[in-house]
Amino acid sequence: MSICATCGNDYDNTFTITKDGQSFDFDSFECAIHKLAPSCAQCGCRVVGHGAQHGDTVYCGAHCAQQAGEAGLVDHN
Repeated sequence: MSICATCGNDYDNTFTITKDGQSFDFDSFECAIHKLAPSCAQCGCRVVGHGAQHGDTVYCGAHCAQQAGEAGLVDHN
């Protein structure tokens, strides 16, 4: 049994994700997304797809990037 890194659930069927040298146990993809997925700099939603990025700034898509004043970014396919 392991403890979920997000919700603290003690669960017998967790999975482990390693990111940037740190490992985390999760009981669901929802908890993994909540802890590890970046948030859009414009609207705040979790970016679970390709998104759009300018430097270190992540957006959920080109529309939010444009709303934030970034010109020329397009959605990844």
